Amino acid sequence: MAGTAEFDSSLGYQLNPQVALRPEPFGALAYHFGNRKLSFLKVPELVDLVRGLGEHTSVEEALLDVPEDRRAQFRRALASLAATDMIRPR
Repeated sequence: MAGTAEFDSSLGYQLNPQVALRPEPFGALAYHFGNRKLSFLKVPELVDLVRGLGEHTSVEEALLDVPEDRRAQFRRALASLAATDMIRPR
């Protein structure tokens, strides 16, 4: 079942095609049309990261664009998004 596997940042992920991102001043709202979950992406840099995940071979590669001191925070946010099927392995 999607979202139940352990998040593995060595894998490539992408935004789930059933998810729409709506820009907001704080970042974005992510709405999953399949499971009707709503997530708040409260950091604009996280929104950019999520949108660009599919262009990278792994989450770790995508995180190279994030300052090192913020990478753990972004990994946790991505793991949470994966757990709710907002992002999924490619």
